[in-house]
Amino acid sequence: MKKEYICPKCGNTQFETDEIRTTGGKFSKLFDIQNKKFVAVTCTRCKYTEFYKGETSSLGNVIDFFIH
Repeated sequence: MKKEYICPKCGNTQFETDEIRTTGGKFSKLFDIQNKKFVAVTCTRCKYTEFYKGETSSLGNVIDFFIH
């Protein structure tokens, strides 16, 4: 799969990706379960960043619960 990217702010075509996880609701905040996953795409020139919602697995959420 070829990834094509053009920064909407500066027109650069180079980018970096990363992943972040966040808590989603009252229960997950109370127990610090990070059950929301996002992919960040960042322009390497101007650092403009867009977030895209990713898929999380139930197994990953259970493991996160026991690690924290």
